Amino acid sequence: MLAGEERRIGRGILAIVLLLGGMFGAIIAFQLVGGWIDGILWPGVPGDERLVLTPLAHAGSLIAVGLVVPWSMFLQRWLYGVRGASLSSVASGFRFDLFGRAVLTVTPAFLIALAVFETVSPGETAMWRHGDVIWLLVVTVLLVPLQSAGEEYGLRGLVFRIAAGWGRGRWTSLILGIGVSAALFSVIHTASDPWWNVFYLLFSFATGYVTWRTGGVEIAVVVHAALNTLTFIFWIALNADISARFDRSAGGLDSVLLITGTTVFIGTAAVVWFRTRRSGPARTPLA
Repeated sequence: MLAGEERRIGRGILAIVLLLGGMFGAIIAFQLVGGWIDGILWPGVPGDERLVLTPLAHAGSLIAVGLVVPWSMFLQRWLYGVRGASLSSVASGFRFDLFGRAVLTVTPAFLIALAVFETVSPGETAMWRHGDVIWLLVVTVLLVPLQSAGEEYGLRGLVFRIAAGWGRGRWTSLILGIGVSAALFSVIHTASDPWWNVFYLLFSFATGYVTWRTGGVEIAVVVHAALNTLTFIFWIALNADISARFDRSAGGLDSVLLITGTTVFIGTAAVVWFRTRRSGPARTPLA
């Protein structure tokens, strides 16, 4: 979509910097506002004595990342002159039929995978306030899918296209698109544990592949949203220790999660390949 006679590498780098800068700028702004409001709601209570992830802080960070959807569309239109709607799919729109089928198949797979993980490797727990449990659940169900869509539109949408446009030839472009978007996805999650980085890379390779193969971000959004939403729901249901669960330092990733999660990633990519083995990757319809 963004390939031209010139590779426009400088323009692509500028777009990526603006994309990530806008995302992290929004996150910081929402966190500052959320922290200020939390201070009003909990006067005299030190921040480290409140729940690490308050409902307000949770909502703010999710909305901030969700805003990457319109931000990605704006950057594509501004810097490349291509309609923002084309970021959804080669049909220049979000294909809800494909999205719905993916929800019905991917969500149960992650539900089973995470249930196995939590059963085999139960994590640390903490005391949660009754109100926090209720509102964290509401915020999670309503806004985590939005956050997941933001990351997919930014990474598997805009960054994938930009990097693919730097190549010449089908396979070079594909490798650049998946590779650059996967590397950036791993970097922005700032994990010092190598196995967490492997997890992020495998996730990115799978979602990048299905995005290319299906010609849109719909299934990638479902995979991301199902994983994140169900993960938070399990944490809330089990009164998990949020600090421990967000640990990305060396040794922080449980091998069971790596195995169960990777199984769903690879399984999803395999099903997409099987369903498109005769048609090949979806392409932009001819006018």
